[in-house]
Amino acid sequence: MSSRPKKVVAAGTTDEPQPELRLCWTHRAEADLASIYNYIADDDPLAAEQWVEKLMERATLAAHAPHAGRIVPEFGVSELREVLVQSYRIVYRIRSAEVHVVTVFEGHRRFPADVDLDSV
Repeated sequence: MSSRPKKVVAAGTTDEPQPELRLCWTHRAEADLASIYNYIADDDPLAAEQWVEKLMERATLAAHAPHAGRIVPEFGVSELREVLVQSYRIVYRIRSAEVHVVTVFEGHRRFPADVDLDSV
């Protein structure tokens, strides 16, 4: 008898990895990343590159498990979610086989009023 525990799988699921949804960046989210990079790069270009890469990697992980992100509290809409990287919020919308990154901003700021959620 093996002392190793058996893998438990919920009914209707498999232990196969789920396919990653296609990750899409809106123009707004790309501009946000550029602004973040430029702000940090004024002091340390290498740190800016590493930070933006970290934000992009976290968004990529969200495409693997999009419902793992929390529902954006300002809207309470199931398909609008966010993940956090330290104080930054990466907000994305789940659309069938795609995850659209809508905006990236510091969490101590209010949700940007000029983000057009209907166009995503």
